[in-house]
Amino acid sequence: MNLKYCILCAASALAIISPATAQQTTPNELVINLNLPDGTHQRVLYATPSHPQATLVMLPGGAGELGLRRDGDIRHDDNFVVRTRSLWVARDYAVLIPDTIDHENLRGLRSSADYAAIVAALVQLARTKAAVPVFLLGTSQGSIAAMNGAAHARPNTIAGVILTESVSRLGHSGETVFDADPQDVRVPALVVANDDDQCDVAPPQDAPRIAAAMSHSPDVRLIHVSGGIDKSARACGSLSPHGYYGVEPQVIGAISAWIGTHIPARP
Repeated sequence: MNLKYCILCAASALAIISPATAQQTTPNELVINLNLPDGTHQRVLYATPSHPQATLVMLPGGAGELGLRRDGDIRHDDNFVVRTRSLWVARDYAVLIPDTIDHENLRGLRSSADYAAIVAALVQLARTKAAVPVFLLGTSQGSIAAMNGAAHARPNTIAGVILTESVSRLGHSGETVFDADPQDVRVPALVVANDDDQCDVAPPQDAPRIAAAMSHSPDVRLIHVSGGIDKSARACGSLSPHGYYGVEPQVIGAISAWIGTHIPARP
């Protein structure tokens, strides 16, 4: 395994973040470097409104690489959780999106114990940025990371997990959400499935099985959506029904409504 993390490194990464490792790029966005003891670092994009009601740790699909530059430019920005970040901020959510280290390909690594520790470090970062509930939200391959992070989250660190167009059948990555210990998820969970998704490794008919696998969650809900425009060359591409292309506002509205039932009402 070529994942350039270890559990100890991930857990200690946030301890060495300093103001010098953060760079403001726009009024609402900040690029943060998580400096690791071995000299490597992970860039994280943090976008926030003035008064967030919750923070969403967004875990992209595909290989996981954003191509995030220090100035905030993103080379690969068509993934659902990346391209919609301004829509989430407009709904008063802070958004935290990690890049990979040295263009690392995360396929096959997201269900590992090492990556669960990375998600825990991202949650800790989110909690230091704003004293609001934190939710994990993964899409496609990123749902494996979200499931893994939720399954191994320390008590009272996350408020829930959201799985969208989850990889549930084996493909080239060699892992699915079922490899990420769904039975150990003990926070509220939402599964979103697009009935028009034609991706062979994320069929919408598997959504009930994903929900049922989180047998220790206190509250599991399944939402079916439909629609989308297909501009990707592949059915599993981001600009397709698999990536909610063309129906983003409806999907975000449905997810936001669920989140609203799991955060305290504002005074």
